[in-house]
Amino acid sequence: MRPSSTPLPSLDALKDQAKRLRARFSAEGQDISHSRALELIAAQYGFRDWNTLHAAVGNRPPFDPWMLGSRVRGHYLGQPFDAEVLGIQAITSQPGRYRMTLHFDEPVDVVTFESFSAFRQRVSCTIDETGRTIEKTSNGRPHLELEW
Repeated sequence: MRPSSTPLPSLDALKDQAKRLRARFSAEGQDISHSRALELIAAQYGFRDWNTLHAAVGNRPPFDPWMLGSRVRGHYLGQPFDAEVLGIQAITSQPGRYRMTLHFDEPVDVVTFESFSAFRQRVSCTIDETGRTIEKTSNGRPHLELEW
């Protein structure tokens, strides 16, 4: 099983690693196919095969700040937070949109009434490329805003 704390490189970077590996084997007199090099790279990252690694990397957004396991900060329903990214997936039917699950370091009170509180520590939302939800609160602010 692959440890989730190690960030994965992009698909292009993984393919470049496979090319370098193939060249290294060739320089030592051992020719391997490109597909074999890809399989070896997948094994190096703890995946059973290239297709599984490709799927894991392919469902990630193309920018580093929102990688699985990364730290983010921002505002949720107007309240500041620091959090870990527990899940991130591109929504293929909606280009530029991502489904994200966050775990806040400290629970966030999502109620504005003084006499009542409701705390959330884990939230799932859909954000755009700017790190904001389309959904807004009654004052016009996005439900969730990530800082860059």
